[in-house]
Amino acid sequence: MSTLTTAVAFEKYHGTGNEFLIVDATDPVPDRSAFATTHCDRSTGVGSDTDGQTGADGVLFLQLEDRFSPPRIIMTLVQPDGSVAPICGNGARCAAVWAMDRTDADSVMIDTQAGTRRATRVDDGIAVEMGEPTFAPDRLPLAGNRTEPLIEESVEGLTVTTVNTGVPQAVAFVDDIESVDIESAAPAVRHADVFPAGTNVTFAERTDSRREGVPRFRQRSYERGIEGETQACATGSVAIAAAASRIGLIESAAPVDISLPGGELRISATDRGELLLTGAVTHEFDGDLAAEGVDD
Repeated sequence: MSTLTTAVAFEKYHGTGNEFLIVDATDPVPDRSAFATTHCDRSTGVGSDTDGQTGADGVLFLQLEDRFSPPRIIMTLVQPDGSVAPICGNGARCAAVWAMDRTDADSVMIDTQAGTRRATRVDDGIAVEMGEPTFAPDRLPLAGNRTEPLIEESVEGLTVTTVNTGVPQAVAFVDDIESVDIESAAPAVRHADVFPAGTNVTFAERTDSRREGVPRFRQRSYERGIEGETQACATGSVAIAAAASRIGLIESAAPVDISLPGGELRISATDRGELLLTGAVTHEFDGDLAAEGVDD
């Protein structure tokens, strides 16, 4: 038995600074977890020999089903720690561009572990339907037999509101987001006993700046599976809108503008009342990466 190394083609995209390697799922990658852990590493991963940022926030393995109308994508996101995330809003937008460029379609359906989402090309980039957020304890989940949502409660010294936007989010509203030491404050909440499956931790500051009269928040997020702060977290942006509406900071969860380290996102609403995420997507570069497996 020996180790077999093969070359796997990839494309690197980012959605509002949230970076992903995209691999066609028809290309064999025997150990997807090891592939993601190796090539997403922020010190030694892909991009270390280019002018771009080293590593990525995950690998999107995409299977395109272009016989459907609109085309469908089966999306699997493997994170830098080797785990699989149910959904990623920025990743879904990157996946949509990847598929649209191959099919000339302006709308695609994306199958994720959190459900099927429609993505559409619009003037401001790509809009993806993110479903309906829930505060239900069993959907986060929360530990024990809790029946009440966790709203504005202290967890490890941080006041948070928890909501599931495809993945669990603990949202903390703060007065000055730049003063938050995320690497110190977030891990204890991310691993708190009340969150048996863990949670993302998102910090939000409401600002006075508005566009078209729309409320605006600044955001910083610490993501499980990445185990650090990211340039953007779209499920966190949706969570800010939902949580701010729930606790009365704003009248409605949409529309809301979110300013992140990596750029701007807007949360709006569909005719069905689901939240819609819109933002820009950039194709960075392409290449080949090594994938190792066992040759029997």
